[in-house]
Amino acid sequence: MSTSDSFQSKTIWITGGAGYLGSPITAALDAAGATTICLELPGRAEALVRERALTRTIPVSLDLTDLPAQRAEVQRLVAAHGVPNGLVHLPFVSSGGKTMEEISTDEMDRTLTRSLTPAFELCRTVAGAMAETGRGSVVLFSSMYGLVAPDPKIYSAPMAPNPVDYGASKAALIQISRYMAVHFGPRNVRFNCIAPGPFPNPKIQAELPQFIAQLSAKTALGRIGHRDEVVGPTLFLLSDAASYVTGHTLVVDGGWTSW
Repeated sequence: MSTSDSFQSKTIWITGGAGYLGSPITAALDAAGATTICLELPGRAEALVRERALTRTIPVSLDLTDLPAQRAEVQRLVAAHGVPNGLVHLPFVSSGGKTMEEISTDEMDRTLTRSLTPAFELCRTVAGAMAETGRGSVVLFSSMYGLVAPDPKIYSAPMAPNPVDYGASKAALIQISRYMAVHFGPRNVRFNCIAPGPFPNPKIQAELPQFIAQLSAKTALGRIGHRDEVVGPTLFLLSDAASYVTGHTLVVDGGWTSW
Protein backbone atom coordinates (compact mmCIF):
# COMPACT_ATOMS: atom_id res chain seq x y z
CA MET A 1 0.00 0.00 0.00
CA SER A 2 1.38 3.45 -0.92
CA THR A 3 0.96 6.41 1.38
CA SER A 4 -1.37 8.06 -1.14
CA ASP A 5 -3.74 5.07 -0.92
CA SER A 6 -4.15 5.81 2.80
CA PHE A 7 -6.01 9.09 2.18
CA GLN A 8 -8.93 7.99 0.06
CA SER A 9 -12.18 8.84 1.86
CA LYS A 10 -10.29 10.35 4.84
CA THR A 11 -10.49 13.79 6.36
CA ILE A 12 -7.30 15.64 7.29
CA TRP A 13 -7.08 19.00 9.02
CA ILE A 14 -4.04 21.19 8.41
CA THR A 15 -3.40 24.39 10.35
CA GLY A 16 -1.13 26.90 8.65
CA GLY A 17 -1.86 24.97 5.48
CA ALA A 18 -1.47 27.95 3.15
CA GLY A 19 2.01 28.93 4.34
CA TYR A 20 5.34 28.31 2.66
CA LEU A 21 5.74 24.75 3.95
CA GLY A 22 2.04 24.09 4.51
CA SER A 23 0.75 24.80 1.00
CA PRO A 24 2.51 21.88 -0.76
CA ILE A 25 1.25 19.53 1.96
CA THR A 26 -2.31 20.80 1.51
CA ALA A 27 -2.06 20.39 -2.26
CA ALA A 28 -0.65 16.86 -1.92
CA LEU A 29 -3.42 15.78 0.46
CA ASP A 30 -6.00 17.20 -1.91
CA ALA A 31 -4.44 15.28 -4.83
CA ALA A 32 -4.29 12.09 -2.75
CA GLY A 33 -8.06 12.11 -2.31
CA ALA A 34 -8.38 13.47 1.22
CA THR A 35 -11.06 15.88 2.26
CA THR A 36 -8.61 18.52 3.43
CA ILE A 37 -9.68 21.23 5.85
CA CYS A 38 -7.19 24.09 5.69
CA LEU A 39 -7.33 26.35 8.74
CA GLU A 40 -5.60 29.67 8.20
CA LEU A 41 -5.74 33.36 8.93
CA PRO A 42 -8.51 35.12 6.98
CA GLY A 43 -8.18 34.96 3.20
CA ARG A 44 -5.09 32.76 3.01
CA ALA A 45 -6.73 29.36 2.62
CA GLU A 46 -9.26 30.73 0.13
CA ALA A 47 -6.42 32.16 -1.98
CA LEU A 48 -4.57 28.83 -1.95
CA VAL A 49 -7.66 26.94 -3.09
CA ARG A 50 -8.05 29.35 -6.02
CA GLU A 51 -4.38 29.42 -6.99
CA ARG A 52 -3.89 25.64 -6.85
CA ALA A 53 -7.40 24.81 -8.17
CA LEU A 54 -7.92 22.48 -5.22
CA THR A 55 -11.14 20.48 -5.41
CA ARG A 56 -11.20 18.62 -2.10
CA THR A 57 -9.92 21.38 0.19
CA ILE A 58 -12.26 23.34 2.44
CA PRO A 59 -10.83 26.73 3.46
CA VAL A 60 -11.51 27.85 7.02
CA SER A 61 -10.56 31.23 8.47
CA LEU A 62 -9.36 30.98 12.05
CA ASP A 63 -6.88 32.66 14.36
CA LEU A 64 -5.80 29.72 16.55
CA THR A 65 -4.49 32.06 19.23
CA ASP A 66 -8.08 33.13 19.90
CA LEU A 67 -8.86 30.14 22.13
CA PRO A 68 -12.65 30.66 22.43
CA ALA A 69 -12.85 30.95 18.62
CA GLN A 70 -10.68 27.86 18.25
CA ARG A 71 -12.92 25.82 20.56
CA ALA A 72 -16.06 26.90 18.74
CA GLU A 73 -14.59 26.20 15.30
CA VAL A 74 -13.31 22.75 16.25
CA GLN A 75 -16.76 21.86 17.54
CA ARG A 76 -18.38 23.18 14.35
CA LEU A 77 -16.00 21.31 12.06
CA VAL A 78 -16.47 18.01 13.87
CA ALA A 79 -20.24 18.44 13.66
CA ALA A 80 -20.07 19.26 9.95
CA HIS A 81 -17.36 16.87 8.75
CA GLY A 82 -16.87 14.29 11.48
CA VAL A 83 -13.79 13.57 13.57
CA PRO A 84 -10.69 13.94 11.37
CA ASN A 85 -8.45 11.00 10.60
CA GLY A 86 -5.39 13.23 10.78
CA LEU A 87 -4.17 16.64 11.89
CA VAL A 88 -1.07 18.57 10.76
CA HIS A 89 -0.12 21.62 12.83
CA LEU A 90 2.37 24.17 11.46
CA PRO A 91 1.75 27.69 12.88
CA PHE A 92 4.21 29.44 15.17
CA VAL A 93 4.78 32.84 16.74
CA SER A 94 8.22 34.36 17.27
CA SER A 95 9.84 37.64 18.24
CA GLY A 96 11.59 37.80 14.86
CA GLY A 97 15.15 38.87 14.30
CA LYS A 98 16.05 39.87 17.84
CA THR A 99 19.26 39.08 19.67
CA MET A 100 19.46 37.34 23.04
CA GLU A 101 19.92 40.74 24.68
CA GLU A 102 17.02 42.38 22.83
CA ILE A 103 14.25 39.86 23.51
CA SER A 104 12.13 41.05 26.40
CA THR A 105 10.53 38.76 28.94
CA ASP A 106 7.15 39.90 27.61
CA GLU A 107 8.15 38.78 24.11
CA MET A 108 9.34 35.43 25.41
CA ASP A 109 6.05 34.98 27.24
CA ARG A 110 4.10 35.99 24.14
CA THR A 111 5.87 33.42 21.97
CA LEU A 112 5.37 30.59 24.41
CA THR A 113 1.77 31.52 25.16
CA ARG A 114 0.74 32.11 21.55
CA SER A 115 2.64 29.15 20.10
CA LEU A 116 2.33 26.40 22.70
CA THR A 117 -1.00 27.04 24.39
CA PRO A 118 -3.04 27.00 21.15
CA ALA A 119 -1.17 23.89 19.96
CA PHE A 120 -1.82 22.12 23.28
CA GLU A 121 -5.49 23.09 23.24
CA LEU A 122 -6.01 21.99 19.64
CA CYS A 123 -4.09 18.73 19.90
CA ARG A 124 -5.66 17.63 23.16
CA THR A 125 -9.19 18.38 21.94
CA VAL A 126 -8.81 16.78 18.52
CA ALA A 127 -6.92 13.75 19.85
CA GLY A 128 -9.62 13.26 22.48
CA ALA A 129 -12.22 13.11 19.73
CA MET A 130 -10.01 10.77 17.69
CA ALA A 131 -9.60 8.49 20.71
CA GLU A 132 -13.37 8.03 20.83
CA THR A 133 -13.22 6.64 17.28
CA GLY A 134 -10.17 4.45 17.99
CA ARG A 135 -7.90 5.98 15.36
CA GLY A 136 -6.00 9.09 14.38
CA SER A 137 -2.63 10.60 13.53
CA VAL A 138 -1.29 14.01 14.55
CA VAL A 139 1.85 15.58 13.05
CA LEU A 140 3.37 18.66 14.69
CA PHE A 141 5.99 20.83 13.03
CA SER A 142 9.05 21.48 15.15
CA SER A 143 12.41 22.61 13.73
CA MET A 144 16.11 21.78 13.64
CA TYR A 145 16.33 24.62 16.17
CA GLY A 146 14.15 22.57 18.48
CA LEU A 147 17.07 20.10 18.50
CA VAL A 148 20.23 22.21 18.22
CA ALA A 149 21.19 25.85 18.70
CA PRO A 150 21.94 28.13 15.73
CA ASP A 151 25.56 28.67 14.75
CA PRO A 152 26.13 32.44 15.21
CA LYS A 153 28.93 32.41 12.60
CA ILE A 154 26.47 32.01 9.70
CA TYR A 155 24.34 34.98 10.74
CA SER A 156 26.21 38.05 9.50
CA ALA A 157 25.18 41.50 10.76
CA PRO A 158 22.60 42.96 10.62
CA MET A 159 21.05 39.48 10.91
CA ALA A 160 20.65 37.99 14.37
CA PRO A 161 20.79 34.25 15.03
CA ASN A 162 17.47 32.46 15.09
CA PRO A 163 15.92 33.71 18.37
CA VAL A 164 15.80 31.67 21.55
CA ASP A 165 12.03 31.98 21.97
CA TYR A 166 11.52 30.26 18.62
CA GLY A 167 13.87 27.38 19.45
CA ALA A 168 12.43 26.93 22.93
CA SER A 169 8.87 26.73 21.62
CA LYS A 170 9.86 24.26 18.89
CA ALA A 171 11.66 22.06 21.41
CA ALA A 172 8.57 22.12 23.61
CA LEU A 173 6.41 20.89 20.72
CA ILE A 174 8.56 17.77 20.52
CA GLN A 175 7.94 17.07 24.20
CA ILE A 176 4.22 17.79 23.89
CA SER A 177 4.15 15.25 21.06
CA ARG A 178 5.89 12.64 23.22
CA TYR A 179 3.56 13.19 26.16
CA MET A 180 0.49 12.93 23.96
CA ALA A 181 1.86 9.89 22.12
CA VAL A 182 2.08 8.10 25.47
CA HIS A 183 -1.27 9.35 26.73
CA PHE A 184 -3.32 8.63 23.60
CA GLY A 185 -1.38 5.61 22.31
CA PRO A 186 -3.57 2.99 24.08
CA ARG A 187 -6.52 4.36 22.09
CA ASN A 188 -4.66 4.14 18.76
CA VAL A 189 -3.99 7.85 18.30
CA ARG A 190 -0.45 8.53 17.12
CA PHE A 191 1.59 11.70 17.67
CA ASN A 192 4.78 12.53 15.76
CA CYS A 193 6.86 15.56 14.81
CA ILE A 194 8.56 16.79 11.67
CA ALA A 195 11.73 18.80 12.36
CA PRO A 196 12.58 20.69 9.16
CA GLY A 197 16.09 21.94 8.55
CA PRO A 198 16.94 24.98 6.41
CA PHE A 199 13.92 25.82 4.25
CA PRO A 200 14.30 29.60 3.77
CA ASN A 201 11.47 31.33 1.96
CA PRO A 202 11.91 32.79 -1.55
CA LYS A 203 12.43 36.35 -0.25
CA ILE A 204 15.39 35.26 1.87
CA GLN A 205 16.77 33.19 -0.99
CA ALA A 206 16.61 36.15 -3.37
CA GLU A 207 17.91 38.83 -1.02
CA LEU A 208 20.59 36.97 0.97
CA PRO A 209 22.56 34.68 -1.35
CA GLN A 210 25.61 34.61 0.96
CA PHE A 211 23.43 33.47 3.85
CA ILE A 212 21.93 30.74 1.65
CA ALA A 213 25.43 29.57 0.79
CA GLN A 214 26.31 29.43 4.49
CA LEU A 215 23.14 27.50 5.30
CA SER A 216 23.89 25.06 2.50
CA ALA A 217 27.44 24.49 3.74
CA LYS A 218 26.11 23.42 7.15
CA THR A 219 24.21 20.45 5.69
CA ALA A 220 25.59 17.06 4.70
CA LEU A 221 23.85 17.36 1.31
CA GLY A 222 25.35 20.80 0.67
CA ARG A 223 22.09 22.57 -0.13
CA ILE A 224 18.96 24.06 1.38
CA GLY A 225 15.68 22.16 1.36
CA HIS A 226 13.01 22.52 -1.32
CA ARG A 227 9.62 22.96 0.27
CA ASP A 228 8.08 19.98 -1.55
CA GLU A 229 10.57 17.81 0.35
CA VAL A 230 8.51 18.07 3.54
CA VAL A 231 5.49 16.52 1.81
CA GLY A 232 6.56 12.87 1.71
CA PRO A 233 7.67 12.71 5.37
CA THR A 234 4.44 14.39 6.51
CA LEU A 235 2.17 12.13 4.47
CA PHE A 236 4.10 9.09 5.67
CA LEU A 237 3.55 9.95 9.34
CA LEU A 238 -0.14 10.66 8.70
CA SER A 239 -0.68 7.49 6.71
CA ASP A 240 -1.41 3.87 7.53
CA ALA A 241 2.13 3.09 6.36
CA ALA A 242 3.31 4.58 9.68
CA SER A 243 0.78 2.70 11.82
CA TYR A 244 3.49 1.57 14.30
CA VAL A 245 5.28 4.92 14.50
CA THR A 246 4.46 7.24 17.39
CA GLY A 247 6.37 9.58 19.69
CA HIS A 248 8.94 10.06 16.94
CA THR A 249 10.60 13.18 15.53
CA LEU A 250 11.42 12.78 11.85
CA VAL A 251 14.27 15.16 11.03
CA VAL A 252 14.14 16.53 7.47
CA ASP A 253 17.29 18.64 7.44
CA GLY A 254 19.70 17.41 4.78
CA GLY A 255 21.95 16.13 7.54
CA TRP A 256 22.20 19.45 9.43
CA THR A 257 21.99 17.78 12.84
CA SER A 258 24.32 14.89 11.90
CA TRP A 259 27.47 16.75 12.94
